[in-house]
Amino acid sequence: MADLYLKQINYLKNSLKIAILSYRSAPFGGGQGIYVYELSKVLKELGHQVDIISGPPYPELIPGIELIKLPGLNLFSTFKFRDRLDLFLNKKNKSFDDWYEFGSTLLGGFPELQTFGNRAHSYLLDKTYDVVIDNQSISYGAVKIQDSFPLVEIMHHPISKDYYYDLKFAKGILQRLSKIRWYSFLKMQKSSAKKINVVVTPSMNSKEDIHIDFQVPMENIQVIPNGIDCDIFCPLPQILSKKNRLITTASADVPLKGLDFSLEAIARLKPEYPDIHLIIIGSPRKEGHTERLLEKLELENHVSFRTNLTKEEITQEYAQSEAAIVSSLYEGFGFPVGEAMACATPLVATNVASIPEITGSFAQLIKAENADEIYQGIKNIFQNPQKYKIQAELGREHIIENFNWMKIGRAYEKLLYQTIDDFKC
Repeated sequence: MADLYLKQINYLKNSLKIAILSYRSAPFGGGQGIYVYELSKVLKELGHQVDIISGPPYPELIPGIELIKLPGLNLFSTFKFRDRLDLFLNKKNKSFDDWYEFGSTLLGGFPELQTFGNRAHSYLLDKTYDVVIDNQSISYGAVKIQDSFPLVEIMHHPISKDYYYDLKFAKGILQRLSKIRWYSFLKMQKSSAKKINVVVTPSMNSKEDIHIDFQVPMENIQVIPNGIDCDIFCPLPQILSKKNRLITTASADVPLKGLDFSLEAIARLKPEYPDIHLIIIGSPRKEGHTERLLEKLELENHVSFRTNLTKEEITQEYAQSEAAIVSSLYEGFGFPVGEAMACATPLVATNVASIPEITGSFAQLIKAENADEIYQGIKNIFQNPQKYKIQAELGREHIIENFNWMKIGRAYEKLLYQTIDDFKC
C-alpha cells in the first residue's frame, strides 16, 4: 500500500532533476557519506532524478543514482609529502585550482572546499538541473551557482565550533598556529554563507549558532533533521549483549568528540569491572594522541577499534553492547545518538548542542567534558540494566516516529519546490 501511495503522489507532482554536490563522500568516513547516501536514496524513492557530483573519496549509492566524479587531487588520502607530490605530478592538464590545492595543502591548509566549489561551478555551467543541493562546502563557487540555479546549502553544523575546541585543546604555540592555518577556509565560509538564500541545518541549536557565528539571517535558515535508517539500525534479539561491553563512535583524535573523557571514565571503572571493554567505531592516528592516552591509562587491552564497517555490521556491534556512549562536546545532529537509540541500546550522552533535541527523555544526559559523569552514567546501566533497557526501547519508538528518512525526505521535497518557486520570482 505504501508503494502505491508513493506512486499516486509522484503522479500528481513534477519530478525534479536534482544535483547533490559533496566535496567528499566516503561511505565509511563519517556523517557526510551517510547523509549523501540516505538523502539521495529517499529523494529517488519519492520519484526524483538525482545525480551526485562528488570529489574523492567517492560515495556508495543505490542503483539508479548517477555518480559524477569531479577528480580533485585527493591529497588527504595520505600524509606523506612524496605521495602527495606524486598525486599532484600525475594529474594531467593541471588547472589553477590544482596548483592552489597542492600549494595550500603543502602549507597546512584545507583548500578542498574552495577548489571543489570552483570545479562544481565550472561543471554546472552547461548543465540543466531543477535544483542544486550543496553539502557543506559553503564556498565561493556555491554562491556563483546560486546565480544560475535554485540552491539549497546544507550546513550540518557551524565548523566554527570545531575550530573553537581544536584551539582550546591545542598544546603549545606550534599546534595552535597549525590549527589557525588549517581553519583558514572559515573566512570563505563566513563570507559565502550570508550570501546564500536557503540554508538547511538539522537542529534548532545549529540554526542559532549559524546565525550568530556566520551572520546568516534567521529567516534564511530552515531546520530539517537528519534521518536514521530504522530498518537497518534496529534491535537484534538473536544476538546477546556481552557483559560490561560498551560502544562509542568517534574520530579518535578529534577533540570535538570528547573521547578522552570516555577513556578516563573507563579507566576509573576498570578496578570495579575488570572485564570492561570499549569498542570504538573509528580509528586513531598512528602514534597519535589517543594511542598515547591508552598507554598512559593502561587501557590497551580494554579498548578495540573497528573501521570500515557496513551499517549492518555497526548494528551488530550495538547489539553486543550493554551501553553506548556519546561524549561529544558539540554535535550539529549526531548520527551515533540516533543510531544507538534506533538499536534500543541504553545511551549515555552529553547534554550539549543538538543532542537533547534528538534524545528527548530517552537517554541519560550528562555534562560535557566530565569523566565523572560518564563513569556514573555507565555504572547506572551496569547496576540496573532492566530499567535502562526499557528506556532504550521507548527511545527507539521516539526515533522511528520523528527521524525516519521518508518523513525527512518529504520535508526536503517541500523545501525544494519552494526554493524553485522563489528562484523563478
